[in-house]
Amino acid sequence: MTSQITFYLSQINGCKIYDMNGIRLGKVMDVIVNTTQQGQPHEEAFRPVIIGLKTKIKGEICYLNFEFIKIESKRKNFIFKCSQLDFLPESKIENCLPLVKNILDRQIVDINGRKLVRVNDIRLVSIPSGTFAIAVDIGTEGLFRRLGIADFVNDILNIVKLNLPTQYILWDDVEALDSSNFNIKLSHSTNKLQLLHPSDLADIIEEMGSKSRKTVFESLDEEKAADVLEEMEPYAQAQIIESLSIGKAADLLEKMPADEVADLLDELEDEKVELLLNEMEKESSEEVRELLEYEDKEVGSLMTTDYLSFREGMTIEETLNELRRQKPEADTIYSLFITNEEEKLIATVTLRDLVISSPTMTLSEIMNKQFIRVFDEDKINTLAEIISKYDLLAIPVTDAENTLMGMVVIDDIVEDLMLKGKTKKGGRSWR
Repeated sequence: MTSQITFYLSQINGCKIYDMNGIRLGKVMDVIVNTTQQGQPHEEAFRPVIIGLKTKIKGEICYLNFEFIKIESKRKNFIFKCSQLDFLPESKIENCLPLVKNILDRQIVDINGRKLVRVNDIRLVSIPSGTFAIAVDIGTEGLFRRLGIADFVNDILNIVKLNLPTQYILWDDVEALDSSNFNIKLSHSTNKLQLLHPSDLADIIEEMGSKSRKTVFESLDEEKAADVLEEMEPYAQAQIIESLSIGKAADLLEKMPADEVADLLDELEDEKVELLLNEMEKESSEEVRELLEYEDKEVGSLMTTDYLSFREGMTIEETLNELRRQKPEADTIYSLFITNEEEKLIATVTLRDLVISSPTMTLSEIMNKQFIRVFDEDKINTLAEIISKYDLLAIPVTDAENTLMGMVVIDDIVEDLMLKGKTKKGGRSWR
């Protein structure tokens, strides 16, 4: 064997396996790789090593130990020579990955490209230290190679000085989805899906089939799952919640903004909604129930209840310290609200005014009493004009008695205009 042979899974799947006397043992039915990083430094790129070949000998399925197998290549034709008939134990096979069964023709996530793709082939390399899977092929050439016409097509294209498009994803940049054993990881790292932005991951999960969607979603930790669910389209949100147990779904909803939960529950049957609300903690449940009372075209149905309110006697230093302690989301500090003991809105304060003012000054010295607000029962179609006219990033929402109910941020209005009907966060008030 030469020092290095580069080949593809499609080229060896079905190839014959012989013993050292030239007697045929069987043919390659699958290639088994070890996906743990044993013996490889964590800082280096991970490449899973082939540990076995699945075949059938005398009518029995077995897994040959690849340690005793050599690859021979002649003009892109491959055969395998087995120097010793050694079989892998079942315990070792359980924690490894069959490439044909679990990866070839399956959907994977391109972590770097943040998209769902399909595997047309897998690139392998054999070197003195072992045989490794190094990349997945998602290009056109990989597809034609599978069909056995890649060389023919390339010969034709060479006449006009063109080549078949090739596209590879290194093994470290992929994550398996459509596999029978979803506990299998393609690399040494923790679930790489956790590293994606919730919006990217939401887009990917929405493209999956219902079974894959449920399994991948359940692999996320609760905080990540809540963030991802918030970014998903209503139909996908409903499907995810329907697929979970009432207890698990309720736990997840409690980590989401109340107004997002209200929007999601609008997609479910009343009976399921009641079961979920009863399972949720009382405070969270009551907040969601209040939002559910609004009509779809009312401002209250679009507002976020995650706002920041303070008393006018607080100093600038106290206010900033509270903001540092709470670490609120960016959209909640578009506007800060001043309320009295009865939670009536009396003024607003901008973050700019807080930053440039003396720490010893009180909010009453910098607050704006001439503010624009809307009522919770106003029509949503009035919001865009108001925010545009007054150049606002957010606008407070009160009831008819001037009690602060929440606010609407510009992001929500844009999303509503795009017919997504998505809102943000859930409410706090500090003294």
